[in-house]
Amino acid sequence: MLVEELAKIIADQREEIKSEDMSSFCERLEASQLSPDSSLAQVVIGVRRSGKTTLCTKYMVDNAIECAFVNFDDERLATLQSEDLNKLLEAIYIVYGNVDCLFFDEIQNVESWPLFVNRLLRQKKRIFLTGSNSKLLSNELITHLTGRHNKVELYPFSFAEYCLINNIDTTSITTKAVGLRQNALHKYLTTGGFPELQKEDNPKNYIDGLFNAIIRNDIARRFKIRQEEILRKMAAYLADNFAQEFSAAVIGKLFGISNHTADKYFGYLKEAFLFVGVKKFSFKARERVCNEKCYVVDVAMASERNDTFSLENLGWRLENVVCIELLRRYHHQYAEIFYYREKSFEVDFLVAKNGMVQELIQVSYKITSEKTRQREINGLVQGAKKFNCRKLTLITFNTEEVIEKDNETIHVVPATKWLQLDM
Repeated sequence: MLVEELAKIIADQREEIKSEDMSSFCERLEASQLSPDSSLAQVVIGVRRSGKTTLCTKYMVDNAIECAFVNFDDERLATLQSEDLNKLLEAIYIVYGNVDCLFFDEIQNVESWPLFVNRLLRQKKRIFLTGSNSKLLSNELITHLTGRHNKVELYPFSFAEYCLINNIDTTSITTKAVGLRQNALHKYLTTGGFPELQKEDNPKNYIDGLFNAIIRNDIARRFKIRQEEILRKMAAYLADNFAQEFSAAVIGKLFGISNHTADKYFGYLKEAFLFVGVKKFSFKARERVCNEKCYVVDVAMASERNDTFSLENLGWRLENVVCIELLRRYHHQYAEIFYYREKSFEVDFLVAKNGMVQELIQVSYKITSEKTRQREINGLVQGAKKFNCRKLTLITFNTEEVIEKDNETIHVVPATKWLQLDM
């Protein structure tokens, strides 16, 4: 492409992004993980339409950072080749002048982008990158930007952010306020937190389009998958059966593919952030690798697709929301999230750091049934003794109490309160 053509595209994009009123956008907790003066590339990754571009743009506006912007997810740049990147840099200087900060949106669409970014880092440029597809989520970051990037994972809106944008009072203890928070959580367990979905009149069409775009663009094209329809059906099946252990044997038999292919496809789905995997806690590496539970990145993927057969299981939905919230809170602190299961008991989530279990968490929508109540309590008590962990939490929809059993203290917390906690 000609430098003049590139300069025109960059100028158009500049006008478009300048026209956005950032004051009306929600504050995101992940913004605190960015560092504008760092010599490391600031890389924001996550599922499509989780708000990555908005996060970075608002951050720059709020911190008065002068930054050149290029969105590579522009059809006019679809044919851009690696040899055009130097022309692109020249075009940036034409439009922005002598700028030291560069923001590249979806740069993974261009081959050899890591070498280009590395060159800019050597020139002491401050770099912001965002990406949602598997090219940026794969090993290219590790291979080409080892030690030279700060990775920030962004998920769709948390429940706290959902309350903020919907003007839900999260502090008042009046009957009305408590009831409205519970009503908001019930809606959130179905509609989820994709930012654009909050104002959509047709959520099913929106989620269908997003689901298919991820399958087609972020996985099938990237990995040249011939059996795209099988991949799509497998993804739909997993979305309908979320919060369950993944079995390559079951998937392989169901869709007529090998166990190896089923495992490979599951890996692709996780790389594209359509699903997240939670491994079983064990001091044996083999057990951690071979056992994994599958969760959707947002509950809307399980309930707002046109062809969904997902049951109205609010317990699973609440467990999924808690899972994503734990990843949001702890991954950047280098803590890991696991589950645990054996014949006599199971624990939904373990928070561990440096091989030590710091907290055990059970999730149950209701514990009014004595059988359910005892099952959840037993799991935490046995887990506490096995892992020598004293911080025990049982998250429910609206129950709050303290339970003492076998010298262990269990804090039962309503989800509306736990999801608002600043960890």
